[in-house]
Amino acid sequence: NLVHDVAVDNKRNRLYVGDRNNARIQVFTPEGKHLATWSGFGEPWGLAYAEKEDAIYMCDGKNNRVLRVNMEGQVTGVLGGGFGKTPGTFDYPHYIAVDSEGSIYVAEIKNWRVQKFAK
Repeated sequence: NLVHDVAVDNKRNRLYVGDRNNARIQVFTPEGKHLATWSGFGEPWGLAYAEKEDAIYMCDGKNNRVLRVNMEGQVTGVLGGGFGKTPGTFDYPHYIAVDSEGSIYVAEIKNWRVQKFAK
């Protein structure tokens, strides 16, 4: 109902689609075949595949946090202390990226900043 971001997993040749308004991530083949739906853990506003960890990082803008999700769609970690203006807290985390070293970059709408979480 509102595709907000996509991530690609070249290892499995899968596409992960963040469907914000339906609070789910849908998993597809490159040809568009639906493989799975992951839900029940917040609204995906931003997605990033972390190759080194073989995991998806998801900005849950509604709940002001970042989730680490394994390849079975299970939450395996939470980043951030919830809503706030101080380092480590979020105000509408909207976009996320993971670099080759595993550091995580989170862009927030209302705090007008990017926070880096180093590995």
